[in-house]
Amino acid sequence: MRRSFALLAVTATLLGATACGSSDAPSTPADEGTPTKVTVGVIPIVDVAPIYLGKEKGFFSSRGIDLTMESGQGGAAIVPGVLSGQFQFGFSNMTSLMVAQTQNVPIKVVVNGVASTGKQGADFGGVTVKGDSPIQSAKDLAGKKVAVNTLKNIGDTTVRESVRKAGGDPSTISFVEIGFPQMPAALAAGQVDAAWVVEPSLSVIKAQGGRVVAWNYADAAPNLTVATYFTSNKLLQEDPDLVKRFAEAMNESLAYASAHEDEVRQVLGTYTQIDQKTRDAMTLPEWPTEINRASIETLATLGKNDGVFGDKTPDLGQLLP
Repeated sequence: MRRSFALLAVTATLLGATACGSSDAPSTPADEGTPTKVTVGVIPIVDVAPIYLGKEKGFFSSRGIDLTMESGQGGAAIVPGVLSGQFQFGFSNMTSLMVAQTQNVPIKVVVNGVASTGKQGADFGGVTVKGDSPIQSAKDLAGKKVAVNTLKNIGDTTVRESVRKAGGDPSTISFVEIGFPQMPAALAAGQVDAAWVVEPSLSVIKAQGGRVVAWNYADAAPNLTVATYFTSNKLLQEDPDLVKRFAEAMNESLAYASAHEDEVRQVLGTYTQIDQKTRDAMTLPEWPTEINRASIETLATLGKNDGVFGDKTPDLGQLLP
């Protein structure tokens, strides 16, 4: 993943030196009455429900944005899409964005995305095992095979912290990359000993008789800012008005989702294949409009200690708004 970001950084530098006004991203605000087409790279999980709800409610169209969402497996895969202009904005966890920043990839966070509830036993993500698994706690994950959606990222970093806090040796865990939608089947088939999942996959595994043995987001930092929406520095420089309109619409979407849980559960059915019973049972995350910088600093420290950033240290001043 770091090699990929390094190549992107070189490509981005060359593009920045030679290109202005690429057709991949709008370079000027939309004319009055002509919506700006905007594509956002997202992940088909509960975290992004607000942007779908905001589109339904007209928060983007009222600001002259014709919004489309495209799904990717994880934040690390979405970053290149934003950099290339395939997406004008992307949704990514903070570790992916910090990895990119340490590789000099020219991106900038523009608005909050999703946060942990901070509650042990009541969060939207956790490490799960089969009901009959001998694994009983985070400590028991040492030496086991654990599924994460992206290697060397927020999943394995926070899982390691859960194991560390429980007195286990996180260096002995073997992490396996599997997409969230495929994790329930992989766990049931015994392909992995445990799976770190977020909703709705968390509720699917629970419905299959699975158990949560670690609440890794809550273990990492109180009310952890898990992910944000970001853009390229190029778009930020060429069309700051579009970035401003997107951020305003997104903040309205976050606030609306926080106040309308029933509508969040309904909109989940429009971009996932999760049935109504499962949607009703799942634990929803928090969607604050404010970014918890202290929690991101903790995440940066954990990632650095685990070698996620190589010998670099993320510059949050460059990355965060």
